[in-house]
Amino acid sequence: MLPWKRALRPLAALLLTAAVAVVPAAAAHAATAPSSGWNDYSCKPSAAHPRPVVLVHGTLGNSVDNWLSLAPYLKHRGYCVFSLDYGQLPGVPLFHGLGPIDKSAEQLAAYVDKVLAATGAEKADLVGHSQGGMMPRYYLRFLGGAAKVNALVGLAPDNHGTDLSGLTNLLPYFPGAEDLVKATTPGLADQIAGSAFLTRLNAGGDTVPGVHYTVIATKYDEVATPWRNQYLSGPDVRNVLLQDLCPLDLSEHVAIALTDRIAFHEVANALDPAHATATTCASVFS
Repeated sequence: MLPWKRALRPLAALLLTAAVAVVPAAAAHAATAPSSGWNDYSCKPSAAHPRPVVLVHGTLGNSVDNWLSLAPYLKHRGYCVFSLDYGQLPGVPLFHGLGPIDKSAEQLAAYVDKVLAATGAEKADLVGHSQGGMMPRYYLRFLGGAAKVNALVGLAPDNHGTDLSGLTNLLPYFPGAEDLVKATTPGLADQIAGSAFLTRLNAGGDTVPGVHYTVIATKYDEVATPWRNQYLSGPDVRNVLLQDLCPLDLSEHVAIALTDRIAFHEVANALDPAHATATTCASVFS
């Protein structure tokens, strides 16, 4: 095995660990969403929750398995909830978010239009995990999304890129490794700190006017690292560290979106700030 291929093995292992956690059996993927009550295009937003919520999965995730807990959580609270698949590669089922991120943002733009047309709402709220919390910013900035989106809530978003706990810093030392990542999984290459995609996305500021931004991070994140890269700067930004709310919260990059009801409570607060309540360790029971 070539030396650079050996060096990339930890990177691949870390990504696959996240994927295994997000993706159970294909049969469960096919059967779960309709029975859970989200992606119901007959749903009409209520006066209490007038905007549909669009859930945007992370790298190697998909529209069902990423949201098996959060979608029902929001649906139970009266929201019309939708989720999309994006960034598919040919011949790769279930593991999405690997295509070029600018193209994924175009898929998101089309999907938001579809949801707004079905619900009759003027704007949507977006909740994304990992890449799904960062990619919508391209839609907001470059594809007209700011006129159609009220709020963007990011769970462990890699807004300023990731070094995957330092592993990506090794890539320049192995000739051809970066080109291989870009050629085979451009969605991964786009997320490396300092990439051309992220440089363009963050040039001129992190936010656009008219959109409310919330970032929910965990200091135990092992994928979107260093975790402070997740934070945004801007006039309408709330950056939240879970451990400031509950020091006992040990969630890492995957669990924050799959099982962490403290994070879910913060999502609910961000979607309905007028009725927000304090998030504490006891929020796991709410």
